[in-house]
Amino acid sequence: MKKYNNQSNVIGDLIYKCRKNKDLSKVELSRQLQLHAVYLDSTEIKRIETGKMIVKDFELIGLCKVLDINYNDLKNLIE
Repeated sequence: MKKYNNQSNVIGDLIYKCRKNKDLSKVELSRQLQLHAVYLDSTEIKRIETGKMIVKDFELIGLCKVLDINYNDLKNLIE
């Protein structure tokens, strides 16, 4: 597993900030993700936010839809 700065993903901080900006708990985010057929519980969301869990492509798409994250925000993380 490739790690970035000792983390499994580069999107964790952005997910955390966007979730907080929308005033969503991890449980509420989990419920909203289920409407997009993405099944992550609050523990998994915490692991994503802290960079301890790899985010699958379909999970990333669901997170972006629910949290209103646009492509340019993601692109800036990578560049």
